[in-house]
Amino acid sequence: MFSGMSVHSVDSKGRIILPQKFREELGTEFYVTGGFSDNIQIMSVEEFENLREQIRQLPGQKAMALQYILFSAATLVSPNSQGRIPLPQTLRENSGIDGEAVVVGMDSRIEVWNKERFDKFMAVQKQKYLDDALELLKF
Repeated sequence: MFSGMSVHSVDSKGRIILPQKFREELGTEFYVTGGFSDNIQIMSVEEFENLREQIRQLPGQKAMALQYILFSAATLVSPNSQGRIPLPQTLRENSGIDGEAVVVGMDSRIEVWNKERFDKFMAVQKQKYLDDALELLKF
């Protein structure tokens, strides 16, 4: 399970350092692709294949929408010796990632966000959805 949050700089070559605990869990190769919001997703090969199989079972147009978002932009990457991975330019542009980025563990995947967009997104989550979600949990 991926959990935790950290802020990292994207270097001039479009690379970012992933936390060591994330790299260890991801393995030597993993996928970087578009996110479902204004972000980039990172997931293990196993998780990517699992998601791919689920998408294949969906009705045509719904499958196509997810295929365009996830598969057309997917890149198999490996971290370099400093733990940096490349974030493809198109994905960086689409998500507004330049300079500082937030790396967020999201259970079975990792998200990379533009810091300002992430802060705004979290404010909306807290304001609109948090109370309703908490009511559904049984503590």
